[in-house]
Amino acid sequence: MCGRYASSRKPEDLATIFEVEAWDPEETLEPDYNVAPTKEVYVVLDRPVKDAESPRPVRQLRKLKWGLVPSWAKSPEGAARMINARAETVHEKPSYRKAFTSRRCIIPADGYYEWVTAAAERDLEVEGKKKRPRKQPYFVTPADGSVFAMAGLYEFWRDRTLADDHPLAWWVTCSVITTEAETGPLGVAPAQGPQSLADIHPRMPLMLTPDRWDSWLDPSHTDLTDLQSLLAPPPEGLLRAFPVSTAVSNVRNNGPELLTELDGPEEGTLF
Repeated sequence: MCGRYASSRKPEDLATIFEVEAWDPEETLEPDYNVAPTKEVYVVLDRPVKDAESPRPVRQLRKLKWGLVPSWAKSPEGAARMINARAETVHEKPSYRKAFTSRRCIIPADGYYEWVTAAAERDLEVEGKKKRPRKQPYFVTPADGSVFAMAGLYEFWRDRTLADDHPLAWWVTCSVITTEAETGPLGVAPAQGPQSLADIHPRMPLMLTPDRWDSWLDPSHTDLTDLQSLLAPPPEGLLRAFPVSTAVSNVRNNGPELLTELDGPEEGTLF
C-alpha cells in the first residue's frame, strides 16, 4: 500500500517535468516530507480548463485532497480509507471504475515510506501477550533522483448540504494506484535489511515511466485493455530504498531531515 509519501518539488519544477500548460499560483503547497491521507497534494491531469472557450484537454497541475470520495457517496467520511486502488481490480470496483476510464492522473512524489517489522520481534510474546513490534521506516525513491510519478485517479463529489456557489460545494479527491511490489534486486540496496521492495511490503505505488505519461493522462483514451496494459509494473532496478528516522512515524513531524539516509536500521529495529 501507500499511506505516506514525500513531495517537496516546487510547482514550477513539476510544471516543467510534466509539461504543464496551466496551474494557479494561488494553489501552491509548501514542501511536505510527510504527506498523509486527507492532506492536499499536487496532481497532474488533462482536462478542459473551466470556463474556457475550447473543450480541448489541457495539462494542468492541480491541488486535490488525498482520499477518493466516489461521486455517489452520501458523505466524504470514508475518504481516508480510499487512498489506494489496486491495479488488478481498479477497472471493476464501483468506487474507481468510472474514474479509471476518464479521470486518470499522476501524483508526483519524491518517494514513499514503508515500515518493516524487525525480524527478531515478529511473533514475539511477553508474559503470554504479543508485544507491539518495533518497525523501521524505509524511504523508496528513484535511484536516479527523478520524480516518482504515481499512477492515480481523481473524482468529483458534490456536497448537497451546501449552496451551489459555496466554495466547498465541490470536492475533488484522488487515490494512488498500487501494484505488487517488485521481487527483483533494488537499483541500490541498503547494506543490511531488505534487498527488494517485496521484502519491505507486498504492495507498492505503481510508478509510471515517462513513456506512459501522455497515454495515461489522455481522457479520450478509454479502451480498458489498453489502459490495463499501462498498469504493468516498471522495469526492475529503477528504485532504491534506505532506512530513515522513526520520526516519520509521527505525522506531526515534517521536514527534510525525515529523508536523511541512515547507515542502518535504528537501534532496536535490527533485522
